[in-house]
Amino acid sequence: MIVRTLQETCEPSRGLILRWPHSPGMKEEVISTTLPFRKFTGTTGYLTNDSLEAAVNCALALEKPLLVKGEPGTGKTLLAQAVAESLELPLIHWPVKSTTRAQDGLYVYDTVQRLYDARFGDGDVKDIKRYIKLGPLGRSFSSPTRVVLLIDEVDKADLEFPNDLLHELDKMRFFINETNEEIVAAQRPVVIITSNNEKELPDAFLRRCVFHFIDFPDQELMKRIVRVHHPRIDDALIDQAVVAFYELRTVPRIRKRPSTSELVDWISVLMQSGVGTDRLIRELPFLGVLLKKEQDVELLAAVKKSGIRR
Repeated sequence: MIVRTLQETCEPSRGLILRWPHSPGMKEEVISTTLPFRKFTGTTGYLTNDSLEAAVNCALALEKPLLVKGEPGTGKTLLAQAVAESLELPLIHWPVKSTTRAQDGLYVYDTVQRLYDARFGDGDVKDIKRYIKLGPLGRSFSSPTRVVLLIDEVDKADLEFPNDLLHELDKMRFFINETNEEIVAAQRPVVIITSNNEKELPDAFLRRCVFHFIDFPDQELMKRIVRVHHPRIDDALIDQAVVAFYELRTVPRIRKRPSTSELVDWISVLMQSGVGTDRLIRELPFLGVLLKKEQDVELLAAVKKSGIRR
């Protein structure tokens, strides 16, 4: 008996491709071609590259959550906003905290409000539906139109939090016990999940996602990003500021390296204060915009004193 395995890949230009490898020579035969979906190519305010666009489009084609990792400040949260803008869909933002439970994303039964109403006679307390408040995940399921759901910084929550979402994200439905009602998604939301890589995520959760790691931009891409925020910036200023920024990020033993958003803020201050490139060469003005730990400020001062930098 010859056993053949179905191979599943996603090519953004063609959609979802299913291939059966033939036994002689293991040549591939395309079984299924393009699945229609709107491709994501970035926006005027969010610059992308081919690998990021491919990841987003694979998630759209497969209708699976997109898990995006990367160091803080690489644009993970902004990606969801850009996808919503590009696809012209509403965005629902679920910011995850250390105390967040999966149940909070589905719905909350407001027993406190019901007891208050029962005591003071405000409204019909027998109508339990009045006290069911849908969470971000619940609202994305109950929406009559497709939405983009951003589950932001999933690694901040308890270790079991991602596992508690598995069934609902798979089935796109959940049950409200208090009202004996089932909420079923009319259209699968576009789910984007971000992580700062502070905790390992369970394998069962990872298997259900399309994954992409956003690399920190190189200097040329960073200049393009800065010009999106500061289109009138002087060429000499952006060149010198970006060089200084990347030199700062490579200082040995620095605890918190400055991020893209901090560079954009720093350049904004430089432009408003009229700092010239000559001063930028001699020193790093407004250092508090870039460095947020006193140990890093002291480290940089020691490095500059020793003459390692410049």
